[in-house]
Amino acid sequence: MPLDGRLVLVTGASRGLGRASALALAKAGAHVIATARTAGGLEELDDEIRADGGEATLVPLDLRDGDAIDRLGAEIHRRWGRLDGFFGNAGLLGVLTPLAHLDVKVWDETLAVNLTANWRMIRSLDPLLRQSDAGRALFVTSGAVRNCRPFWGTYSITKAGLEALVRTYAAEMKSTAVRANLLEPGPMRTAMRAKAMPGEDPSSVTPPEDIAPIVVEMLSPEFEQTGVMYDRRAGGIQTFD
Repeated sequence: MPLDGRLVLVTGASRGLGRASALALAKAGAHVIATARTAGGLEELDDEIRADGGEATLVPLDLRDGDAIDRLGAEIHRRWGRLDGFFGNAGLLGVLTPLAHLDVKVWDETLAVNLTANWRMIRSLDPLLRQSDAGRALFVTSGAVRNCRPFWGTYSITKAGLEALVRTYAAEMKSTAVRANLLEPGPMRTAMRAKAMPGEDPSSVTPPEDIAPIVVEMLSPEFEQTGVMYDRRAGGIQTFD
């Protein structure tokens, strides 16, 4: 159990890659702090984790609420005094539409969840990750950053901002035990993918359960690289040099 005794926070844990990763992390021995907006989905996840002998703490959380993110960090400090891993998985697709037609509310909401919330998480969790002997942070990005297709502007732009955020944080943490990296999982069988590609055969894309072992590996103390991206379609670690 490579994560035995480790404490890992997962956002967007009620479905998709977040759920699959929370299950895999718990099976690897981690105590999972699972966050999502839907309490029902978290409770189902908790049932499955406990049935497999694992442990979880459930935190219903709207990532647009920055004060709630701050309170989460304070509560983790009060209960555990540290955090060993953070998986910033939650994200929004936004609306596929020309940039000039994009509703301001959609822009603001997508920016808030995909970028600002991850900055608020770093701000809240950084002191806790520093208290770990090997703090690890991992964030989900997308090939849409490098393949800027028409109508995908909101998603591409916010994920590009996320990549800059994570790489900056990684550079700032080089002299510490904290490592920060990116995961580009490629097309996955998720609700977001189904919304973006309604005519696609779900069996033609990878299930999240196949990606979860990469998350476990990159959040383990043995993963020493920082400021890199695991690109599944490219078959491994990509650097930005």
